Amino acid sequence: MAGGAAILAVLVWRVGTGPLVDGLRLTTGWPIAAAFAITSLTTLCCAWRWRLVARGLGVEMPLRTAVAAYYRSQFLNATLPGGVVGDVHRAVRHGREVGDLGRSLRAVAWERASGFAVQLVLTVGVLFLLPAGSSVPSVAVTVVVAGAALIVVLLCLNRRRLSSRIGRAFMSDLRNAVLAPRAWPGIVLASVVAVLGHASVFLIAVRATGADVSPARLLPLALVVLTASAVPTNIAGWGPREGAAAWAFSSLGLGAALGVTVAVVYGMLALVATLPGAVVLLLARRRTRDSAPGPTEAPARIGSALNT
Repeated sequence: MAGGAAILAVLVWRVGTGPLVDGLRLTTGWPIAAAFAITSLTTLCCAWRWRLVARGLGVEMPLRTAVAAYYRSQFLNATLPGGVVGDVHRAVRHGREVGDLGRSLRAVAWERASGFAVQLVLTVGVLFLLPAGSSVPSVAVTVVVAGAALIVVLLCLNRRRLSSRIGRAFMSDLRNAVLAPRAWPGIVLASVVAVLGHASVFLIAVRATGADVSPARLLPLALVVLTASAVPTNIAGWGPREGAAAWAFSSLGLGAALGVTVAVVYGMLALVATLPGAVVLLLARRRTRDSAPGPTEAPARIGSALNT
């Protein structure tokens, strides 16, 4: 939370509160309707991806259940600090339902990791659509290469540990749940559609501001901002997204203020589009409350259980 707060404080210091207010004001009817429709498709794709991974680990769930759980997790991610609480909740709840918390946690972790890997590949690929002389491709590629190098170094340093039971479980999950012939094509397809769907919502946010920028220039910016949004140092989604948008837009001469405004509009659209998750939460809470024993029922149930 401190990281997200620091980024927002710097942005307010540099560009003022005007872009933030403009972003809230521009979140109106047709962008919200379009974001709702697109998010329904991306949520379906992500739920299908989760189901494919979970099937490989032996904890499969019906698609309808997966969609409802994914909506709920997206709403929690969009309203709670860090951006990953919803995924943890989704994994724990599913683990309790199937009686295997470990596999459920691993299924969610692999599902999110595989989706993010596809997003990184797409981001690096489209960065080169930006005009020559822009610093965005070089900086972004440097960050990705540095991150990959760090992962390789950590794997080498922990080679002995990876050869243990944990390492064998890691490779088994990768082989059976992610890279299995019946799983990886669907995972890649679902991830590509989901990334393009989120990028489309970002383009809608740009159009809502009235900015006249070609899609060829906007798509790389959208993917850069979406990748930064995955950094779990935010306040209910706010912070890294706005900072990345300010930097990316200013690097192309579009202005940091426009980047912040677009990021705010996108954040509001993404939040409103996850509201079905709030409905799922309320319905689940109501079912739990209705099924719980009342003050007069509980002693009777306990006595019945003791008698039997």
